Amino acid sequence: MVRPGAWQDYLTMTKPKVVAMLLLTALVGMCLAVPGIPPLKAVVLGLAGIGLQSAAAAAFNHVLDRRFDAQMARTHHRPLAKGRIATGRAVVFATVLMVFGFVLLWQLNALTAWLTFASLVGYAVVYTVWLKHATPQNIVIGGLAGAAPPLLGWTAVTGQFDPHALLLVMLVFTWTPPHFWALAIHRKADYARAGIPMLPVTHGIEFTKTMVLLYTVMLVLVGLLPWLTGMSGLFYLAGSSVLNLGFVAYALKLKFADAPGHAWATFKYSIWHLLGLFVVLLGDHWLLVLLR
Repeated sequence: MVRPGAWQDYLTMTKPKVVAMLLLTALVGMCLAVPGIPPLKAVVLGLAGIGLQSAAAAAFNHVLDRRFDAQMARTHHRPLAKGRIATGRAVVFATVLMVFGFVLLWQLNALTAWLTFASLVGYAVVYTVWLKHATPQNIVIGGLAGAAPPLLGWTAVTGQFDPHALLLVMLVFTWTPPHFWALAIHRKADYARAGIPMLPVTHGIEFTKTMVLLYTVMLVLVGLLPWLTGMSGLFYLAGSSVLNLGFVAYALKLKFADAPGHAWATFKYSIWHLLGLFVVLLGDHWLLVLLR
């Protein structure tokens, strides 16, 4: 018998806010893949399949990290850490999501189905089980799995790789370390208590602040590439420049004029930054479509 309110715990395991952000980046990849409106079938099946696979990866992450989650203030309330959902049920739930997502993407093309599955394995197994506990560069290497959705959206529509799709991947890949390291600075004690070698734990907070700043500057440079390659126009250049320089301002303050709570503020800004960056990419695309 399923207890009342269990559906909320199952929903929590899918990390819906994270999945929503991933789907936005996938949608932008879909739209930028074609000159006009992408095929409805590709959009519907692609977003559904990518969403289900991403939700499955999040659920597997809850399963594999449950003991560490129980030791951290940020995650101790999660359903598996609290024992509100049995591990076996969570595995079945994640597996069902994974299989349904794969089947939906297979209806589009094998490339997208297998790439999405590889991203799931990269996050749920390679990162969660190995990288997260093996190296302070865990989020840099493991971030590739989280950066894949724009490429997945692109291939869902076209069925093939494209250098422009990889530019979108580079944007998310470069954004991930300063985004996550800001959180890691804020939650350093949590990670230390759980024995997870995040950069602030292994190399100290000051070194991590420097790395946040360096990666944010790198993000500014990578952010120019869609415009320099002709993928996007002046609307994107203006909007992305404002967003990226805002991120740099947060990173500079974090490094040279830190104040209580600023690492958390930097982390929150980074979320809105990525959201804004892909909204600007999408807006620029539709502006160019209308002007043609």
